[in-house]
Amino acid sequence: MAEAHLDHDLAGRVAVVTGGAGGIGSALAAHLAAAGCRVAVVDLDLGRAEETAGGLAGGPHIGLAADVGDPGGVESLVGDTERRLGLIDIYCSNAGVITGQGLGADADWEAGWRVHGMAHVHAARAVLPGMRERRFGVFVVTASAAGLLMMMQSAAYTATKHASVAIAEWLAVNYGGDGVQFHCVCPQGVLTPMVLGGSATAESELKAAGNLLEPGDVAEAVMAAIAERRFLVLPHPEVHGYEQAKVADRDRWLAGMRRLLHRVTG
Repeated sequence: MAEAHLDHDLAGRVAVVTGGAGGIGSALAAHLAAAGCRVAVVDLDLGRAEETAGGLAGGPHIGLAADVGDPGGVESLVGDTERRLGLIDIYCSNAGVITGQGLGADADWEAGWRVHGMAHVHAARAVLPGMRERRFGVFVVTASAAGLLMMMQSAAYTATKHASVAIAEWLAVNYGGDGVQFHCVCPQGVLTPMVLGGSATAESELKAAGNLLEPGDVAEAVMAAIAERRFLVLPHPEVHGYEQAKVADRDRWLAGMRRLLHRVTG
C-alpha cells in the first residue's frame, strides 16, 4: 500500500495512541511519529509503553500507563500528555480486549463495554471540547469488521465492536466539521498478539474471511483516511461488499454466515 501524502501538515501536532505498545497501536504511533507528531504511547504496561515511545522517530515522545475504561485514567493520561507534550490534536482510541467465546461470561461483556464502548466516550468528553474550540482535531476509533458484520466466535466481541462503530458515527454527526474529523477503523484479521493469541477456531474464521494483514497496513490505511478526511477505514476492501450483502438480504447473509460457521468449526 502506498504511503499517504497528508493534505494538512501534522508536523508538530500532539497525538495520543491508546493500546499503543503493540499491534495496530504501535504501528499507528510509528506512522504518526514519522509524520512529525509528538506521540504519547498509552498502555496498561508502562514499561512497554515507554519502550515503544523510545523507539519512535523524532520526538519528544512519552509512554504512559492508563486504564482507558476508567474515566479517571483517561483524564490522567490527557492531563499528563498536555503537560508534557502540549494540547492534544490527534486521539487514537485504539485499545482493545479479547472477550470470551460463545455467549461468554459477564466479565467478558463488562471488559468489552468498558474498552470498546466507554473508553471512546471518556476520551471524547476529555478532548473534543478543546479540539472544537481550536478548530482542529482528529479522533480515531479502532473498531473492527465485526462491528459492521460479526465475529461468530464471540457474542461479546460482536456486540461491543458494534458499539464502537455506533459511537464513532454519533460523534461524527454531533462533533464533526469545524476542523474536527472522525475515523472509524474496521479491519478483519490483523497479525497482532490479540489474533495470534486467540483460539484456533477464531483464527480460522478470520483466515476464511480474508487475508491477515500486518499492523502497518492498517496504520497506512488510517493515515490515508486522515489525509482524505474519510470516515470509514476498511483495510480489507472486501468488507464493503460483505456489508452491502448483509443490508441487501439479511436472511441470505445470516444463512451464509451459518455455513461459514459450520465450515470453520468442522
